[in-house]
Order: sequence, then C-alpha cells, then structure tokens
Amino acid sequence: MTPLHIRPAQPDELTTVESLLIEVSEWLASRGIDQWQFPPHRDRITAALHRGEVFLAEVEGRPIATLQLDNHADPEFWTAVDEPGNALYVHRMAVARDFAGFGVGGALLRWASDRAALMGKAWLRLDAWKDNLGLHRYYESQGFTLIRVINLPHRGSGALFQRPTR
Repeated sequence: MTPLHIRPAQPDELTTVESLLIEVSEWLASRGIDQWQFPPHRDRITAALHRGEVFLAEVEGRPIATLQLDNHADPEFWTAVDEPGNALYVHRMAVARDFAGFGVGGALLRWASDRAALMGKAWLRLDAWKDNLGLHRYYESQGFTLIRVINLPHRGSGALFQRPTR
C-alpha cells in the first residue's frame, strides 16, 4: 500500500467523515452487530471538526479512514481515579472496507499514540462496544488492555481500553 497521510479534517468535509462512518455502520449491520446503528451524531462531529479534533487518513489524496482524537474523557466511564487528564481519547475510528486488513487502523492508533506522547499524555484510551468481542480482540492485538466494562442500560459502549503512549 502507498504511504498513508493523516491530516486534520476541515469543517467542510463533514460529508466525507459521515460517509466513512456510515459505510462501517452498514458493514457492521451486515454482520449482525448493532454498533453504530443510528445516524452519525452530526452535531457532535461538526463541533469536533471546528475544534480540529477529527482527522482523515488518505492514500493518494483519497480519504480512506477517519478518527476523532481529543481530551474528552466520558464522565460516565472515566473517573478521577483514572486520571482522565493524563490521556487522549479515540472516538469514531472507521476504515473504508476496501482498505480493511491493510494495517490502516493500526497506523492510525500508532499516530494517535505518538500525538498523545508529544502532548505529555501517558495513555491512549477508548471505549468500545460492550458486546463486540471481535473489536475487543482487535484492540488487544494493538497493545490495548481492557480496564473494565461499564454496564449502563442507556449505553451500548462501555468496554474501556487503554495503552501506554511510550
């Protein structure tokens, strides 16, 4: 695969980001996984685009993946004991299906970890869908450790993962 270029997504690229998220949600649904089976949170994504927290990965100028990387530690998941300010958090990572299996997700996570380390953060963290065990195995294969699972009736997510940035 040609080199991957990761850059901040611009506010006018909302449709591009949404398209990547919708493609992955449709793929998940085709596999019987209910994760992301709702319209993308357009308002949250738009705000994150304006804050410079959404990124696109490109190959030869074509956007093939996206993720959001920020300081937002969901207070329903991460507590003061977790020292939430000592981490960056990955949200909404999606890779176009025709680039799945080529290490794009791993490259994005390494990039995010490096970015967190440069900011002096000790951890890269994320919360994953509680019952998507294949996704849990993927994150574990990328060096993440499952910290705990938070079971809230109004949340599908809640499997908390982290890995050190160094």
